[in-house]
Amino acid sequence: MSLVAGSYERFIWGYKLKSRKNPDTLTLSPLFSFPSHLSTIKTVAVAGSVAVSGGNDDTIKIYDLSSSAEIGSLYHTSSITSLALYSPPALSSFPRNLIAADAEGSLSIYDADPFVLLKSVKIHKKSVNSISVHPSGKLALTVGHDDCLAMVNLIRGRRSFYCKLSKEASIVQFDGTGERFFMVVDEKIGVHESEDAKLIFELDNKKRILCAAPGNNGILFTGGEDKNLTAWDTVSGKVAYTIEDAHPARLKGIVVLSKNSDNSGEDPYLVASASSDGVIRVWDVRMAGKGKTNPLTEANTKSRLTCLAGSSIKSLKRPRLETLNADEDTDAAAALVS
Repeated sequence: MSLVAGSYERFIWGYKLKSRKNPDTLTLSPLFSFPSHLSTIKTVAVAGSVAVSGGNDDTIKIYDLSSSAEIGSLYHTSSITSLALYSPPALSSFPRNLIAADAEGSLSIYDADPFVLLKSVKIHKKSVNSISVHPSGKLALTVGHDDCLAMVNLIRGRRSFYCKLSKEASIVQFDGTGERFFMVVDEKIGVHESEDAKLIFELDNKKRILCAAPGNNGILFTGGEDKNLTAWDTVSGKVAYTIEDAHPARLKGIVVLSKNSDNSGEDPYLVASASSDGVIRVWDVRMAGKGKTNPLTEANTKSRLTCLAGSSIKSLKRPRLETLNADEDTDAAAALVS
């Protein structure tokens, strides 16, 4: 399991989460730390052994976590505002595509082996705030500074839907099934049906939300200016549990590292969070309902963190690409495209 964080100070941090049979012995071991960009890092993404970061220097940096090294750069004409790596189920330890959004409102689609630009398309009139790729890998949702929601057909490389919102959304995120998506507007979270974008209900966090990550069984984790790590039950529309004062400063990133499974109960339900004071913490959120909310482990970067990403893949070795069946993806997004 690995974590990657970026900061205002241009530094990128990589950590490997090491565990033993006793989950209380978890540690965050440093993989790398260096000034990878010329200015603030705004976004990071991780898929298996690959990590990417984007910043105000109009550059995407690529890292190999298995060798703890930077392996390349991709150059744009404006700041990188959001990144996403898509990995099909048959190749979960290595991404197939990189999707990059920028401050000019464009979306760039790359083949991840090697990193070659396939197409760049104008989506928003202003900067893109957030992007989320559907689990099928066939479409993505974006929200922008132009107060609009857009849907992009990643197969054809074109915008297929665009609508005006009542207010600018800062985050858009599909759930794990792709049947629902979430939009964050200041302190509120809208839960929508993917089929027709119908608003199911709205959740009120009282204070501004700065980061969100979907969990298992309809759980959505959020954090922000209230300094809490909150788990929302998006089925009932209520708070499932909260880790109050998870950090002494506002949360800037959340990563779900492991999910409960009927077939494997060895790992705890791990969620990592990062705050603007430079601290990264790992939690067993099953303990939240029992009143035990101490982090399992933490690392202090002593910097102003801006973003966090991670991977639950335990082995960082790259698989053989020829084992991938390119026709394996299902058309789970067909209803949303129509």
